[in-house]
Amino acid sequence: MIIHTHRTRLEIPSPQEAQLMLDYQLANRDHLAPWEPQRAADYYQLAYWQQQLATWAEAFITGQEYHFIALTPDRGRLLGVCHFTGLQHGAFEACYLGYSIAKEQEGQGLMREIVQAAIGYLFEETSLQRIMANYMPSNARSGRLLRRLGFEREGYARRYLKIAGHWQDHLLTALLRDESWA
Repeated sequence: MIIHTHRTRLEIPSPQEAQLMLDYQLANRDHLAPWEPQRAADYYQLAYWQQQLATWAEAFITGQEYHFIALTPDRGRLLGVCHFTGLQHGAFEACYLGYSIAKEQEGQGLMREIVQAAIGYLFEETSLQRIMANYMPSNARSGRLLRRLGFEREGYARRYLKIAGHWQDHLLTALLRDESWA
């Protein structure tokens, strides 16, 4: 499954992309650390990513999760990732959005391009009605991105997630499917 954007190609990764994913994580370790949970040492090893990508591929096949990697058009470099997890069906029809972009790609509108394409796919291919995304108040870039994508603030959660070793407050936002996605 491939989604082409103006500057990238989004794919559901397979274990064959484990080295690209590991390279991305290693190159962006310090850049992403303030916004992510503390990682165990095996997170930065090839075997971890081979297993993780196999799990992601299976989750896509079963419709449980959608993990996209954004690659350069020639597939030579991983630029960012976009995840839809915690999918709930039935009366709720919702999921959570997570994402990251390589340090050298920040400020170019690339994350918006990636997430917008992935959201379009999700709304067109699933019955989901709500995508939730939560971010730390200090992460101004995430706040701007989500507002530009149409996410609306729905709440504030104190000590919501343990990020970088500390419990962090988060702003809660959501994007609802509207008629334009139906």
